[in-house]
Amino acid sequence: MTVYTSIDSPLGEVLLVGEESPTAKGGTALASLSLPGQKGAAVVRDGWRRDPAAFEEIGNQLTSYFDGRLTHFEIEHVSGGTEFQRRVWQVLEEIPYGRTATYGEIAARVGTSAVGVRAVGTAIGRNPLLVVRPCHRVIGADGALRGYAGGLERKERLLGLEGALAS
Repeated sequence: MTVYTSIDSPLGEVLLVGEESPTAKGGTALASLSLPGQKGAAVVRDGWRRDPAAFEEIGNQLTSYFDGRLTHFEIEHVSGGTEFQRRVWQVLEEIPYGRTATYGEIAARVGTSAVGVRAVGTAIGRNPLLVVRPCHRVIGADGALRGYAGGLERKERLLGLEGALAS
């Protein structure tokens, strides 16, 4: 059963979508975290059930993150994407809080050539778990903020929260 809710955050109202899971803390595995105006954001569909209680643990972790008290999420999530996307997303999850990595570094970590950087960028852009799977920590080789489905202003805000922006 697909469940959803929305919660307020410093980035705007966040739409959380999940699948009921007996093994997940709180009983819900996160399938999507979308921000208002996000490119490719999830949209509530017929047959989904609104269930704020199912996302209590996830909401608590997000609140702690935005308050600067949480640096790593412990949230079960639904597997999705292609094999290549999952490899890229795994590397995203390994970028430490307060640090950044370049698209080229991620390409090298997943074993693709410099030509594959564009494919890495596409996989990152399809990340359905903004904030939780930290694609905001990926920057251009020149240190510039590049692409973020939630908008560059939000990317800058998240990196600022984490202390990852050079002064």
